[in-house]
Amino acid sequence: MDEQPGLSDQYRKSSPWPLFVAFGLALFETGIVMAHFLFPIAVGGMLMFVGSIVGILRESEYISDPWKGLVVAAVVSFAVGGVIWVTTQGSIQLRGTAILVGAAVLFVGGIAGSLWQPEPI
Repeated sequence: MDEQPGLSDQYRKSSPWPLFVAFGLALFETGIVMAHFLFPIAVGGMLMFVGSIVGILRESEYISDPWKGLVVAAVVSFAVGGVIWVTTQGSIQLRGTAILVGAAVLFVGGIAGSLWQPEPI
């Protein structure tokens, strides 16, 4: 009889990233709904969401450098946020603004992280 049926030796750990993806989206939407008070929370939720996606990609070895992944995610976010900001009005345009601000922070963080990344031992 198998001690842990359904689990293989290859997959012994679980990933914490899906929890942060969901929490990031919830924070983003909460910040948008209460925009006058919680706009920074929307930007933080966007950062958590995108950072978690990059973490998932790094953990599953689709990317080798998370800092470059953040830069690419920032460029994609600039494009998506720019399209939303230009083509909409009202609260939807506020989403575009939050995405653009978050993309700027991601871009600066990705560049800074790749410049000051310690050399592997």
